[in-house]
Amino acid sequence: MIAIDTNILVYAHRAGAHEHRNARGAIQNACEHPRGWGIAAAVVSEFWSVVTHPAAAGGPSTPRQASGFLGSLVESGEMQIWTPGSGFGERLVQLAVDLKVSGVRVFDLQIALTAFENGAHELWTHDEGFVKIPGLRVRNPLA
Repeated sequence: MIAIDTNILVYAHRAGAHEHRNARGAIQNACEHPRGWGIAAAVVSEFWSVVTHPAAAGGPSTPRQASGFLGSLVESGEMQIWTPGSGFGERLVQLAVDLKVSGVRVFDLQIALTAFENGAHELWTHDEGFVKIPGLRVRNPLA
């Protein structure tokens, strides 16, 4: 199963982004993956924060536009939204200690762990510094 990071969704949503076409293609490829694809619930929050921010590149999306984009992915029947399971906080903290994760990279870890625990085997991101966890391959589909 494929997990998609926030930046791929942002680029796919923003027609003016240089990476737009490639990000749309990546999402199409994820839709065609035989084991399916999804996003961590934290990606929904990050996506919303980025695209509706008043200082967003190209101007902010309205809440209706952001919701419409996410809704179209969910309605396609292909995308799952994953939530953390019971005891997630403890596992997140322990993994952060084990991997020596600090600062904002803990948000990557949250996304990766949620995806992994929901069956993802690969996470697609355009973030070359994304935190890697054992058992979850990280790949840049825009490269």
